[in-house]
Amino acid sequence: MEYLPNTMCVIEDNLSIRKLYVILIKKAGFDVIEFEEGIPALDWLSHHSPKLIVCDDKLPDTSGLEIIPKIRAYSHGKKLPVIAVTGFAQDGDKERYLAAGFNGYLSKPITTSSFVDQIIEIASTVQ
Repeated sequence: MEYLPNTMCVIEDNLSIRKLYVILIKKAGFDVIEFEEGIPALDWLSHHSPKLIVCDDKLPDTSGLEIIPKIRAYSHGKKLPVIAVTGFAQDGDKERYLAAGFNGYLSKPITTSSFVDQIIEIASTVQ
């Protein structure tokens, strides 16, 4: 398993949103690995441990709620910061995502001026 402390992983199927995340994260000085679907991301994550993961919930091949237990099953995945980002924000969603194993939750549209600070702040709470 390769630890990548300066790399953030983005799992987002919407190309324009994914590119926005990548631009914001790179502008903050981090490397980015990006995935359009969850299954290829899980394969990569089985051998790599990035600083954190930003994961959309609705993906073409799976969902964030299906991905999170698989990430947590990896030996290095138990303490890996994983942040859910979804456009389907409803009452109780934050609690549902946190209960499922995510470390944080953001709803779309994101605030571009504070997005990276928000995800780093969430990641810093992981012990």
